[in-house]
Amino acid sequence: MTVRVLVVDDQEIVRAGFSALLDGQPDLEVVGQASNGAEAVELADRLVPDVILMDVRMPVLDGLAATRQILAGVAPGETPRVIMLTTFDLDEYVYDALRAGASGFLLKHSSPDELTAAVRVVAAGDALLAPSITRRLVEDFAKVQPVLPATAGGLTPRETDVLRLIARGQSNREIAATLVLAEQTVKTHVSRILTKLDLRDRAQAVVYAYEAGVVAPGPRR
Repeated sequence: MTVRVLVVDDQEIVRAGFSALLDGQPDLEVVGQASNGAEAVELADRLVPDVILMDVRMPVLDGLAATRQILAGVAPGETPRVIMLTTFDLDEYVYDALRAGASGFLLKHSSPDELTAAVRVVAAGDALLAPSITRRLVEDFAKVQPVLPATAGGLTPRETDVLRLIARGQSNREIAATLVLAEQTVKTHVSRILTKLDLRDRAQAVVYAYEAGVVAPGPRR
């Protein structure tokens, strides 16, 4: 199945480069390009892409505002899914974008393999949480966010354990090894967590875990 991609960036050379790279993959197709957030909102509604590569800082309407508009009313599990593009690894807007429903972020200087892999990962319903840089970003910005009372939204103790490990950036396989569970069992727990908490994906689960006090920023514990 071909993944339909919308590329959004105010620099033409960046849009062209990303589009050429993605169009060169047999399972990826760039269905549109936008130079600002307002164009992105219009094209996302008209083209209904599977994945949107969204620059953070743009004229007319920035990537964060555009992401909020595009994802407003989109149910968990539905497309499009947004990958934020940023030049800086600790961009304050990225944290807000995760809260708005973005599925993760990618640095603009990422390698071609990292870019294509990111699109495939997000299209499959996962989030870009594996790199340590993502964990650092979430932890750093969680420190300045108001922490809610420690609660797990009606999750079972085992689901809370899984949520805590998701927040630490572990994959389903790693969680299965840590908790001595079958990987399919972990997948079931993750699905139930997202449903109970009304979250789009693992990216929002990470943000929720920090804000709800399920896991604390800083050293692992």
